[in-house]
Amino acid sequence: MHALLSAAPDQLDDPSTLNDTDGTYLRQAIAWSCTARARGNRPFGAVVIAADGTLLAEAYCNTTETGDCTGHAETNAVRQLSASVSRDTLAQATLYSSAEPCVMCAGAIFWSGIGRVVFGIDAVRLRVFRGERSEQRDAELSCRDVFAASPHAIECIGPALIEEASAPHVGFWKS
Repeated sequence: MHALLSAAPDQLDDPSTLNDTDGTYLRQAIAWSCTARARGNRPFGAVVIAADGTLLAEAYCNTTETGDCTGHAETNAVRQLSASVSRDTLAQATLYSSAEPCVMCAGAIFWSGIGRVVFGIDAVRLRVFRGERSEQRDAELSCRDVFAASPHAIECIGPALIEEASAPHVGFWKS
């Protein structure tokens, strides 16, 4: 396995396990998820930060506004990076996501060369908000599964700040 996979699903329920920098930027991604919801989109946000603390990209899910089913927050953030940021910078960068990246977004992260991901609410908890049946849950891969196939290491930390990351989803999803 090439990816560095850290933090079991329940390991980071306590925000004290994140360092201050990770907590700050994860909260920024969560704030973008609130923006997405306020604009009528699904509540997801993402921020990409270089190793030196430079903001490289920030985005929210805009699928409802644009009609583009690929307009997920992480994918939108990666699109902002592709032309302007070197592979070396991306390898040292962290993508902060309000929720565990879906398979499509994990693939975009994989192909971009981003070296680290920190996420809020995990896919299992998110599926509960969505009211999905158990047979629907079994068909989805974890972002960790995608990252494990990467030829470059992708450190993955999450879930973290679960209560804060869950808040934008309360009352949004209909059963």
